[in-house]
This record gives sequence, structure tokens and C-alpha cells, in this order.
Amino acid sequence: MDSTAPDRWVVVGVDGSDSSRYALEWSGNEAALRGLGIRIVSAVGRIEADGPFGDLVGGGDASAWSRSRDARALVDYAREWILRIFPELHVETRIATERPANALLAEASADDAAAVVVGSRGLSGLAAAFIGSVGVELAADSPVPVVVMPKKHENVQGVKGRIIVGADGSEPSRRAVEFAFTQASQRGTEVVAVCAWQPMAAFASSVGPVPPDAFDDDAVAESARRTAEQEVSGMRERHPDVEVDIRAVRAHPVVALLEVGTPADLIVIGSRGRGGFAGLLLGSISQSVLHGAKGPVAIVH
Repeated sequence: MDSTAPDRWVVVGVDGSDSSRYALEWSGNEAALRGLGIRIVSAVGRIEADGPFGDLVGGGDASAWSRSRDARALVDYAREWILRIFPELHVETRIATERPANALLAEASADDAAAVVVGSRGLSGLAAAFIGSVGVELAADSPVPVVVMPKKHENVQGVKGRIIVGADGSEPSRRAVEFAFTQASQRGTEVVAVCAWQPMAAFASSVGPVPPDAFDDDAVAESARRTAEQEVSGMRERHPDVEVDIRAVRAHPVVALLEVGTPADLIVIGSRGRGGFAGLLLGSISQSVLHGAKGPVAIVH
């Protein structure tokens, strides 16, 4: 292993769950492909038992000392595990004495952070609606791309999945497309650019006057395809090695992305959008994608 420390790092949160192990393996592969280091973070602050919803979501009564001891054992094991798979990697471990979301956001905000990766064990049901998951909190504020791994993922290491990206012409979408092409070039796989569209006739009474061709499904579909084509044109020139599949999908944006994506694919979306992806705010479309995806999801600001 080269003794020179890398300039940038992939930050990965571990908590002992299966999804955090997937996050660790994905991070290791990403770091190896891009010549980055991997920074393994565990937080000993209790998220579940704190605050007004403590009784609802549960939590342990372990002492701060025992939590710190367990966190140290966890990151040491994680470091040993990932070095078995990627022995050439530079690996750091850190333990934070705060909530996991706060700890990872602080790491993501460091100048040398390239991305932050987490599992999606999180909370579910009513508790999740009020408190939110670590991945959702991170994706809302992280200055670097956030990759969230699914709760179940059978193929992480060595799978050359496609890169599925939502394209709508907005600035966050353009950054998502750029991230998608970079990923595809590094992994030797294709980009599938998805622009969702829905029949305009159903919304005419609520949005006011619209051009006649907005009632023509073929015209709306073609407009969506042109949007996606324009979105990827510059990236095609920069990454001529990447094959591109343009798909204008008649569906809600969440449905379009989840139907096109498979468990082996990485879905990439911008933090906010317009047009087919209007109102792409965490807690709405992006949260639905995070909760419904069978494979990893990247949120790019």
C-alpha cells in the first residue's frame, strides 16, 4: 500500500446492521476505483431514546462507557473487514460522541470529504415520519453526494450495475448527471437517463391555460426526451466511453425511477428538481425513492 495519504476520503457510517456492511463494501469499492481513502465513522450518541419520541422508538440504557467500547470494537472490526477485501486502501476510523446524523454531517462538511455513505436500517412507520432516518437527514444538508444503501442487498461487491439518473433540466439534476457519468466511466457501465412525464390533460383545470400540444401525449413525451438529451449531451462529449440510454417514462417520477432501476443499479437524483421532478425535496419524492429502492441511491446537491 502506498504510504502517501489520499487527498480525499469516502466517509462511511457503520452501526453493525447489514445495510451498514453493504455501505462499507460499497465505500471500499468506490475508494479503490477513485484512488480515495475510506473514513469509517461510528457515533455513540443515542438517537432512538432521546427526545419526545423516546418511548415510541425505544432505546437502551447502556452507559456512555459501554457504548464507546462497543463503537470502538465495531470500527476496528469494520477496518479489518474492508482491508481484507481491499488491502491497498488507506483506512481511518473515528468515533463521535453525538447523534449519527450530526456526526456524519460534520465529516461530510470537511474539505477532504468526497462522499458520505450510510445504510438504511433507520426507523420505520410512525416513528420515521416524525424523526426521519440518518440518510434522509444527511441528504437534506450534506455538501457532498450522499449514498444510501438498501436494507437488503445481495449483490454489492463486484456487480457492474447500471447508473440510473433522473434528468429534468434543473441545476441539481445537471450535477446528478455529471456524478452519474463519472460513476459509469469508473465502473465501465452505462447511464440510463430517465425523464418522467405525465399526461397534461388531467392537470389542465388546476394549472390554467396550457398550449394545445400539452394535451398531446406524444408531444409531451418528445419534450421529456429532448430534456434528457440536452441534459446528457455535454457529459457524452466528456465521457465518450459511456453508453447512454435515454428513457422518457410516462409515470410519476418515483415510479419511473423505481421501475427502471434494479437492485444492482445505482439510482442518482438531484436534491431538488423541476418539471417531471418538480418539488424534489427530501421528505417527498427523494424520500420515497430512498424508501422504495432495492439498490443504492445517491442524492446530489
